Amino acid sequence: MHNLETLGWKNEFNVDQENVARILTVQKNSFRASDGELDYQAHLSGRFLNESTSPLDFPAVGDWVEVQKLSEERKAVIKRVLPRASQFVRQAAGERTDPQIVAANIDIAFIVNSLNHDLNVRRIERYILLAYDSGAMPIVLLTKKDQASEDEIEEAISSVKEVAIGVPILAISSLTGDGIEELMNHLTTGKTGALLGSSGVGKSTLINAIVGYEVQETKGIREDDSKGRHTTTHREMFMLPNGAMLIDTPGMREIQLWDGESAMETTFQDVEVLEKECRFSDCAHKTEPGCRIQEALGTGELSEERYASYLKLQREIAFEKRKQNQKAKLEEKSKWKKISKQQKDSYKYRAR
Repeated sequence: MHNLETLGWKNEFNVDQENVARILTVQKNSFRASDGELDYQAHLSGRFLNESTSPLDFPAVGDWVEVQKLSEERKAVIKRVLPRASQFVRQAAGERTDPQIVAANIDIAFIVNSLNHDLNVRRIERYILLAYDSGAMPIVLLTKKDQASEDEIEEAISSVKEVAIGVPILAISSLTGDGIEELMNHLTTGKTGALLGSSGVGKSTLINAIVGYEVQETKGIREDDSKGRHTTTHREMFMLPNGAMLIDTPGMREIQLWDGESAMETTFQDVEVLEKECRFSDCAHKTEPGCRIQEALGTGELSEERYASYLKLQREIAFEKRKQNQKAKLEEKSKWKKISKQQKDSYKYRAR
């Protein structure tokens, strides 16, 4: 009997557990999967490739997959991806309108920023929105605590609190171990977490500190601007000594939204509450009498930056929706043109 429980399996699917594995690593078209006892080099079946229509159909790190095992060769063929409990999705980098799954079936999205001058509350806000949208619980980790003074730490936490309403914020040091125990109180046995953030914020160093030995290569940061140097090149899931799982991800220079509409209310609950307190339900929050948004902006209860970010993210989500709808229409048109051509060719062939 394979010990899938050690990988976080909750037995929620009507599938033979002998044919189930979890994706540990994704590198282009190559996958490494585990059934809790053995690791397998896995590839996608021909049928899987033929039937897939979206990048969201393909396996991501953390996915449960149904496989056909070739145990003696330690290889497996991936037949399908089992339904996901959560998926952290962003708009793929570049010009194309495509989603990219960063990690799947994660319980906690650890949003990692370092306590140096790379601290960016707007980026944290964006990650929180995507974390809520994914179905995972966000936790903000402020790393390199050993390199900051008490005043700097307090100031950073205060800044992050303004955008991370109700979200735990932990200041930690991977070198001294300060704060690691509190982190592990959240990441308990059977749970899966993912480290998300820019290059050089200390994700790989943190993995090494928790595992207890070096499993990820690390590089320093440039002293002149505290910017990180790219180290992790692929997504990988690690088993932790306490029986939890932690996914390391490459640093994301861009964190473009794919969706996020459903998570706006949770991420910006302070703004949404104020909007509901306006005198008029159709208030445009400009010059109307009894506008709570304008009142809060005037008193400093709501910062100009926070409200500007709220409006910007709303516009960005609407823009992405329009792009996705346009792409879907073009793909549908192309599909029917192809079907029509095939039918015409088939008719000509029969008419000969």
